[in-house]
Amino acid sequence: MDQGGAPPVFSASAELDGDHLHVLVTGEVDMATADTMLQAALREPAARVTLDLRAVTFFDSAAIHAVVQLAQRVPGRLAVLPSRQVERVLEISGLGEQDWLRRD
Repeated sequence: MDQGGAPPVFSASAELDGDHLHVLVTGEVDMATADTMLQAALREPAARVTLDLRAVTFFDSAAIHAVVQLAQRVPGRLAVLPSRQVERVLEISGLGEQDWLRRD
């Protein structure tokens, strides 16, 4: 049923600064958008990858899977900056102590 509201906004943009790829993700990351987030993070080869999720408002199991895939593809080179919602989901899923998870 249509609630009349605007659709959730999702974006994933990547910027390469030397050997550091910074990926900024906003909005809802779910099964429709998780692969887009992953592909943005893998677009450019980089020595370090920062996945900035501080503007993410929804994060489901597909999003968790994409982050785990990314961590496996760039071992020891990933930093994830979570929003409160993302941090909570990662904690609940048992990933709250991963070395790639950064808290402010």
